[in-house]
Amino acid sequence: MTGIVAVIVKILPDSVEANLDQIEKSAKQVLEKEGAKNISFEQEEIAFGLKSIKVKFAWPEEKSTDIIDNSLAKIKNVTSAQIEDYRRAFG
Repeated sequence: MTGIVAVIVKILPDSVEANLDQIEKSAKQVLEKEGAKNISFEQEEIAFGLKSIKVKFAWPEEKSTDIIDNSLAKIKNVTSAQIEDYRRAFG
């Protein structure tokens, strides 16, 4: 039986000028290709006009989370992608 986990990833753009909508679009394509479901985005103010993107999605428990970090960090204008929360989904 395959479990599903709920994951939240924080993506940091490389500058204030980075196109966050384009980063979100690229992130959605990458995650869907890897098997993520129910993907949603939220932009969060950090400081001095810089915003981060929080991505929430369902992920197959048996798949490695290294795929998430590595794939999202390779998106153009992204400095880093870090998993902030990972928990088993019930129901």
